[in-house]
Amino acid sequence: MSISTHQIGSQGLITSVEGLGTMGMTAMYGTRDDEASIGTILRAVELGVTLFDTADMYGPFTGEELVGRALAGHRDDVVLATKFGGVTLDETGTVVGGPNGRPDYVRRAVEGSLRRLGTDRIDLYYQHRVDPNVPVAETFGVLGDLVTEGKVRYLGISEASAESIREAHAAAPLTAVQSEYSLFTRTVETNGVLDTVRALSIGFVAYAPLGRGLLTGGLRSLDALPESDWRRSAPRFGGDNLAHNLVLVDRLRVLAEKSGATPGQLALAWVLAQGVTAIPGTKRISYLEENLAASELALDSDVLSALSEAIPAGEVAGERYSAVGMKAIEE
Repeated sequence: MSISTHQIGSQGLITSVEGLGTMGMTAMYGTRDDEASIGTILRAVELGVTLFDTADMYGPFTGEELVGRALAGHRDDVVLATKFGGVTLDETGTVVGGPNGRPDYVRRAVEGSLRRLGTDRIDLYYQHRVDPNVPVAETFGVLGDLVTEGKVRYLGISEASAESIREAHAAAPLTAVQSEYSLFTRTVETNGVLDTVRALSIGFVAYAPLGRGLLTGGLRSLDALPESDWRRSAPRFGGDNLAHNLVLVDRLRVLAEKSGATPGQLALAWVLAQGVTAIPGTKRISYLEENLAASELALDSDVLSALSEAIPAGEVAGERYSAVGMKAIEE
């Protein structure tokens, strides 16, 4: 298996075309297994993955600590991406408020992330959610200062509108925009985000490219999820919505069998075919290897058309987050 690399954006950042999302290793998806997670991270390094994505709110704090510990011996060979400001965290990791883009908070957040990651610089630093009470240009003014100071190498923004992307980029050059993107979530195709990043030569990083597991075909019931798994309360995984969405997954399964791939691999290959970077997450080496094999799948126009017909844009039932979670997303 050979994972290719490419440039994200126009500022010079080179990474593997697939990275590894690490949120589920310490947050959101049930019980932790640090030994398995660290083993998966190290196997990813062996296989040529160079982009590792985390955030201060994963845990909180424990996600960055785990990634920093796992990659301590490989620091100069990898790209560490983390995020701030998705929520306001105090020094103990307690959530004390919503999205926060205040300059003083940004400076406090970056120092905490550097410490937890065990590094002197963050390769790619994202504003996790736009703070509606602080102008984006003000937040990215201080982020630009952090680049000048050498604490951050490249800048990104997550789940931002086309307008916010332009404002941030004008204040300090953006390397990446990260948003949810998959066969089940295609909002960025119609809200101007993909058009904007392409016009400005900003890279795009797709998180949840497997629809939080639904597109793998392996999740058929909430009974398979741990009690603490947040998907149990996610609209797309509930009742009639889940039943509707599994019909779409079954269509994907048929196409995957014809392509000699798993449903997840075909779904991931579709995302990569859009010319973006994908960061599927997993704790398990077997799933990691399955996901990375998707980068070797070349989809012709017939397969791409068949996928669009099988899962039309907007066909999925249910929002991707709760009402509270959706309020923090700019669309």
